[in-house]
Amino acid sequence: MNTTWTSLRLPHGARPPGRRPCRRLWRTAAATAATLTACLTAASASAASTGGTAKATTATGPVSCGPPDFFIQCYSPGQYQVAYGVAPLLRRGITGNGETVVMPELANRPGPNFTDIRKDLAAFDSKFGLPAAKLKVTTTLAGASAPYVAGTEEVEDTEIVHAIAPGASLDVILVPANATASAANFTAAVTGLIHVAITQNAAVVSISGSHGEHFFTPAQVASLHAALRQAAEQHVTVVASGDTGVISDNGPPVQASLPASDPLVLGAGGTALDASTVTGAYHGEMAWNADTMASAGGYSSLFPRPAYQDGVARIGRMRGVPDVAADADASTAMALTFSGGVLFPAQGTSAATPLWAAVIALADQDAGQHLGFVNPAIYAIARSPADHHAFHDVTTGDNSVLWPTRVFTGYTAGPRWDPVTGWGSPNADNLVPLLAHPARHGGIAHS
Repeated sequence: MNTTWTSLRLPHGARPPGRRPCRRLWRTAAATAATLTACLTAASASAASTGGTAKATTATGPVSCGPPDFFIQCYSPGQYQVAYGVAPLLRRGITGNGETVVMPELANRPGPNFTDIRKDLAAFDSKFGLPAAKLKVTTTLAGASAPYVAGTEEVEDTEIVHAIAPGASLDVILVPANATASAANFTAAVTGLIHVAITQNAAVVSISGSHGEHFFTPAQVASLHAALRQAAEQHVTVVASGDTGVISDNGPPVQASLPASDPLVLGAGGTALDASTVTGAYHGEMAWNADTMASAGGYSSLFPRPAYQDGVARIGRMRGVPDVAADADASTAMALTFSGGVLFPAQGTSAATPLWAAVIALADQDAGQHLGFVNPAIYAIARSPADHHAFHDVTTGDNSVLWPTRVFTGYTAGPRWDPVTGWGSPNADNLVPLLAHPARHGGIAHS
């Protein structure tokens, strides 16, 4: 059984002839880091031979996430901010200041396969002109002796939150290295994480990990739901995702994945973003599908349809996921930065989840309070008779996936809500004020 935090890899063919693909597989954290380290080592050596790291750039112009001899198109944080409507909010001082976003990460031991998250964030800030990140690492659950040792998942989570909500505090909560070994361990890690987040007055919890519903016992499902209920009662938003389309990250059968399928969680799907590589202006999106990985979506076998989904086309008697989506495709990714200035493309709903967590943090700051359980408000805004342009509707693509045994036919994206990309990606300049000040916009309710 392979319980996973969500995976990251380069797209097929994104390498020059003769170069082995650099891909990140969450069989174990060490295997993942070792694979990426090989890529980074090669890229660093190539960069050194051509005069070192690149100079800091602005939000405009194409960005390459490949070594100097091979171009892999990525977006800069500034281009992401424009594409998703965040830039106008930042100019108005809505940066996430005063809010804390919590992210669980596997505890790692020092070694050549890992980086120092402090140095990674410093390189990211220097490269793209961002303010210094407000980083905290909590070791309560893992008892880690080397708290700043980071794998790629941690770099991706923290840098995407920081890119979208540069004023927010980043609280990395380390979980035991065996947190992905079983459903029981996963349940203990997630419930422990939520309890710590509540005690630390977090605004949002971003969980870039999942496990198929059928792997959990009823007691484990109840334990997760109770922790999520407590988070909702304490006004903490929980965002989660999955990466393997119509099946779970653990494989067949067709199923939804926890914790995203719990009705108390904002489930995030994945897209491929088309935006200007000069200005970041939004052009469009389609559902993310990389053959063996795709936007997780479908219908829960555990949770009945929540009230906020009543009357939504394509949702029957059971909870539908995801609720929303954002960029998850490595070929349209935001650039991550590692110490030494090496760039690498973000990928998977591990990118979409922290992006949505950061958007909620912006709304929390704008509201002057933690909004907590936002799903009813998200659905009310999306279904409002007024055309608020709060979401980019994603109507193309599907989440079928290729598994070694066969192709599992998924669902198709379409107008309005769909079980591949939910309501779509955020147009934050319109969405954040609607979430923060519902009374100003027709009384849109949060519950």
